[in-house]
Amino acid sequence: MRKQTIRDINWPGKRALVRVDFNVPQDDSGAITDDARIQAALPTLSYLLENGTSLVLMSHLGRPKGGPDPKYSLHPIAEHLAVLLGRPVQFVGETVGPEAEAAAASLQPGDVLVLENTRFDPRETKNNPEMSAQLAKLGDVFVNDAFGSAHRAHASTAGVAEHLPAVAGFLMQKELDYLGGALEEPERPFVAILGGAKVSDKIAVIEKLLEKVDAILIGGGMANTFLRAQGYATGKSLVEEDALETARSLLDKSAGLLHLPVDLVVADDFSADAQHKTVPVDAIPEGWMALDIGPASIAHFANRLAGAKTVVWNGPMGVFEMPAFAKGTVAIAEILAGLVNATTIIGGGDSAAAVRQAGLDDKISHVSTGGGASLEFLEGKVLPGVAALNDRD
Repeated sequence: MRKQTIRDINWPGKRALVRVDFNVPQDDSGAITDDARIQAALPTLSYLLENGTSLVLMSHLGRPKGGPDPKYSLHPIAEHLAVLLGRPVQFVGETVGPEAEAAAASLQPGDVLVLENTRFDPRETKNNPEMSAQLAKLGDVFVNDAFGSAHRAHASTAGVAEHLPAVAGFLMQKELDYLGGALEEPERPFVAILGGAKVSDKIAVIEKLLEKVDAILIGGGMANTFLRAQGYATGKSLVEEDALETARSLLDKSAGLLHLPVDLVVADDFSADAQHKTVPVDAIPEGWMALDIGPASIAHFANRLAGAKTVVWNGPMGVFEMPAFAKGTVAIAEILAGLVNATTIIGGGDSAAAVRQAGLDDKISHVSTGGGASLEFLEGKVLPGVAALNDRD
């Protein structure tokens, strides 16, 4: 997928309108608890500033309901960005309109302006043409560096590209290179690891990957549905009853490529301090629920990963937010971190958070910034925010 990037633009004197992904977690006081997404944008922003550009940055934050909400203002994000960049960052309390246009017009090369939360304007998520045109007035070139929002056809991700030259930032380019490379020309053996709660969220991904991989390892809550489909009693474990037939069909067509847990950590309650124990998959007690893969499953998965040259992982192996049920997820992260001469890709979301919590993200080839976007990319879907970018000749 060859798209133009910021390296294809002659920047001096131009104003870059940059869609970033500053949708970062905050505590009740508004303090940022994890700035990884802001940090990930810095190479693009630094390159643009070093090349004589002024920056107008736009992002969403959270899910405000239909209008402005101080809880989701980007003002604290702008202040944090100023610290990271080591230069002043201006902020304007609107996304489009006269105030935003005046602030953008006054920028000099090297200046940085952050617009208010794009989702404070209800037209954003409707990809409203009028809002797209208003956004386009704020820059000379549109740069999309927000892969985490690329699966949304919004005014700030897709619509604005109809009015300006549109190119990828470094983060967007890196995401497309790694994920695209895994799907188009993976070095083999190619192993996928899928977890999370629901099979229904991953059906299309499994079907797509079955055409390409040498093995798919299934963990997390979704494994319970496959186990039930094989006839195992699953106690009070999360099972998607309406996905059982689909699970059976996937098992039938997988030709042995799907690998399920062989043991599970089960608990008598869904709580961090619940009584828990490890049992084989055919011995889940009535009234208990599976909340993690067990040590034999970890060993089985480790054997399948040994010698792998390309690995894509999306979704945790258990309820990793609770320490008693995080061992499977952490073990998979450690196995991937230890693979030699392999390209390892974490598909965003909870698995990315788990890798960061384990302090292993620097030992992974690529940790995606987009959970939903990476999943849809792996499904083979066209991402609107990517499709809108200018193609390279």
